[in-house]
Amino acid sequence: MVDITQLESSENYAPQPNDLFNNQWKLYQKVLSNNYIKHREFYGILHEFLVSYFQNPFSLLDLGCGDASYTAQALLNTTIASYKGIDLSEPALKIARDNMELIGCDKLFIQGDFLELVIELVKERKDSFNVILASFALHHLTLEQKDYIIGQFIHLLKANGVFLLIDTVRREGEQREAYIKRYLDGVYKDWSLLTPPEVFAVADHISSSDFPETQETLDLIAQKHGFIRSETLYSDPLDTAKLLCFYA
Repeated sequence: MVDITQLESSENYAPQPNDLFNNQWKLYQKVLSNNYIKHREFYGILHEFLVSYFQNPFSLLDLGCGDASYTAQALLNTTIASYKGIDLSEPALKIARDNMELIGCDKLFIQGDFLELVIELVKERKDSFNVILASFALHHLTLEQKDYIIGQFIHLLKANGVFLLIDTVRREGEQREAYIKRYLDGVYKDWSLLTPPEVFAVADHISSSDFPETQETLDLIAQKHGFIRSETLYSDPLDTAKLLCFYA
């Protein structure tokens, strides 16, 4: 268990600007390697879904793809024919290109804000996809932005396409503040291999930048924009994040 009394001040923890990516990247990799947010389970279930749902070649749009390490694992031995990954971080995309070398399909990586680029894709009407994947990306958006972008997804999906969401999700009736507290209680209790500065960085990020919705809210948004049904493919043991599938 992390001693939260060591986390009261961020004064000594702020990284220098030129080290920001490296520091964040090392922390992110440490969280992943210890499976604190259950990436192995989420992407294992994702792999099983892609194998069972797509016997024919399919295309995938990956929003906020990061280094695509777990996505690459999920795509192994599937019928993936085309992959497009979008992320704000060019250093992350460079790593993603290497990680996706294992996957024998057409690939395109685009640096930019996925919210803006999705709007461009819809306007251009050149691309459509069998799968849109957003993994731990939409919870940074406001409710209005989530509503808007999910409404755009329906125009980018082919017939029988799916929107797959891996993200933090509040319980029904749970306010954001209560969710954040519950999530951070789990961090302080279970993320024991992180140093106090690393735990502070995680807690600061979650408290300032995470705006999860309830599953009911996400279902209502999807239904409003034409998705015919949704399904929960996986929920983490603490009931803080889910893999949801929305069928177009």
